[in-house]
Amino acid sequence: MKAILEYGAILVVAGLLLPVSGVVAQAGQRNDSLPRVFGKDQPDIIAAGLKADAAFFSKSQQLPVTLEGWNEYRAGLKKNILQKAAVAVDHSLPLNCRETGSIKLNGYTVKNIWFQTRPGVYATANLYVPDGKGPFPAVINMHGHWPGGRMGEMVQSCGHTLALHGYVCLNIDAYGAGERTTLPGVAEYHGANLGASLLNIGETLLGDQLSDNMRGVDLLCSLPYVDTAKIGATGASGGGNQTMWLAATDERIKAAMPVVSVGTFESYIMNSNCVCELLPDGLTFMEEAGVLGLIAPRALKICNALQDASATFKPAEMLRSYHNTASVFSLYGKADNLQYELFNTGHGYWPEMRQALLGWLDWKLKGHGTGAAEPEADFQLLPVQQLLVFPAGKRDMLVTGIADHCRSEGWTLKNDLLRVKRIDTTEKKNELTALLRLPKLPAVSKIRHYQQEEGWDRTVLQTDDRRLIPLLHRAPSVGHREYVLLIASGGKDSIPSALVQEYERRGTGILIADAWGTGECISPAANGIDGSLPRFHTLARSEFWLGRSVMGEWVTEMAVLTRYMRTTWSPVALTIDASKEPGIAALFHNALDADADTVILRNCPVSYVFDQRPGIDYFNMAIHIPGILQWGDISLAAALSGKRTAFINPVSMSGRPVGEADQWNLEFSTMRALCRETGVTLFTNN
Repeated sequence: MKAILEYGAILVVAGLLLPVSGVVAQAGQRNDSLPRVFGKDQPDIIAAGLKADAAFFSKSQQLPVTLEGWNEYRAGLKKNILQKAAVAVDHSLPLNCRETGSIKLNGYTVKNIWFQTRPGVYATANLYVPDGKGPFPAVINMHGHWPGGRMGEMVQSCGHTLALHGYVCLNIDAYGAGERTTLPGVAEYHGANLGASLLNIGETLLGDQLSDNMRGVDLLCSLPYVDTAKIGATGASGGGNQTMWLAATDERIKAAMPVVSVGTFESYIMNSNCVCELLPDGLTFMEEAGVLGLIAPRALKICNALQDASATFKPAEMLRSYHNTASVFSLYGKADNLQYELFNTGHGYWPEMRQALLGWLDWKLKGHGTGAAEPEADFQLLPVQQLLVFPAGKRDMLVTGIADHCRSEGWTLKNDLLRVKRIDTTEKKNELTALLRLPKLPAVSKIRHYQQEEGWDRTVLQTDDRRLIPLLHRAPSVGHREYVLLIASGGKDSIPSALVQEYERRGTGILIADAWGTGECISPAANGIDGSLPRFHTLARSEFWLGRSVMGEWVTEMAVLTRYMRTTWSPVALTIDASKEPGIAALFHNALDADADTVILRNCPVSYVFDQRPGIDYFNMAIHIPGILQWGDISLAAALSGKRTAFINPVSMSGRPVGEADQWNLEFSTMRALCRETGVTLFTNN
């Protein structure tokens, strides 16, 4: 690497002056020297806009009114769901089912098993088998976010009661839960950055769970004591969500009962839901009634709770979907195959719901009764230790979690990229535009100037797509025509004062912007919903449902800002200096437009390849881009710009300082050569 000389707060790297004072401010640390542009207690236009967009898309998703129209619609809908969820199921793949133990109980046996769901991916499960030869009807039972995964009280209870009433029941661990966590025996939440990391390798947690559950049905169908024409599905909360998607896409499911999980996709926007319930672009082509309609004419009973705290699963939201779905069942002449029931309970799978399940399955799978609730037989819950497939700490190496899969697949994709002989830059730019879900570049429709404060010009750019971008501007010193655009992950208040002062000392013109969802543009509602989850948990999921991305919002705004700077001040040199997630957005912007002469990235990842589970929340949820590693990586984005890119304090995706710069110099220079682009990429620490 070329020599690096330090001069106070400036690094001279290959002739390029880089201010390095002020790495990203720590959480809670503020730069109180910068004035506000907006007043306090402003409307939450992000939340209002997202909800309005959700309502627009929801209302536009009307179902066909004839059976012929529905059959045509349903084929395209199912194909779209499987594609957007990235479902990749191979029914011919050997199940390699293995049993590690069993518990004989009065009238049935519980088996501890594990089996292959995808190539090299194994699921842990319990199989509840009634005494006798069968063939028995069978049920796949999927769990929500309960302690213990498949072994939790509410999930285990279904297995016991179904077996006692003559059903084989498969309780399966969801990806990232139960015995499928990163570390054996250590519980974790798969619904934030962990599950979202699957997006970067072109997968979704929803799709991976759906693939696993389809293979669970394969397993049930492989058992000689199962009646393959009589298979049901159930689950509560996240498990109910899986029930809906499985029954909609796998016609082997003849009767389904999702519990406390049905609402509307519109209600997912600006509410708290898991990444396992995310289908990218979903609301742009369907509402939940369409998915439920895919189950018709097979049997579907929807159960919701009157005291559910989740806005998404309120009975009113469920009833909207139910009434729209009912029209589809009527087209088949099977109106009695769709029912709903409300329970005076909170969120959960309670005894009265299990009794409703028994009555529904007996009616629709066994042909007995009228569907009315049936009493449960008495059973005893088993200690978790007895249901474990593997003794604590001794999980087979073939059973891994999401983290190992993301890391392995990420490196496979990166190595594939490094083996190509040539890169078509036009094609890659078009692909990146699609991945970022970039809209048409908005135009500035109005520039609002406010009274100067503390030497800063206060301005708001209003665009024709109703954005308001607050700016602070300070003109360059006499004789200088260089400009820098400063953007930080935590908004302008997280830009260290020393960095601003260093640019001022150099005489550089400064433009400071609060990007979408940051600083004065935050959504208080989204931050409140996020709670202890990573920032942008709510906004990132909402954006994806609506066919957009936070990263795309930032790339769009940077294009607006750099165009504004070029046309207003005609700088001889334009630098974007950005930290963490907006830094990557700046790099993507330059990859597409090459508008900045230099992009300085502070505390940014050098690769999207998954690093390690510790530190997974170093970056917030805005960092993720579906399919980015199938497209390329950070090195490709830097090469496409043909300009100067400087990483200051480069890190991995877990925030770990990266190794020797020579390794990254080689990769980034290789990408430039494959793209036939000039430019330079620099790496340094301070």
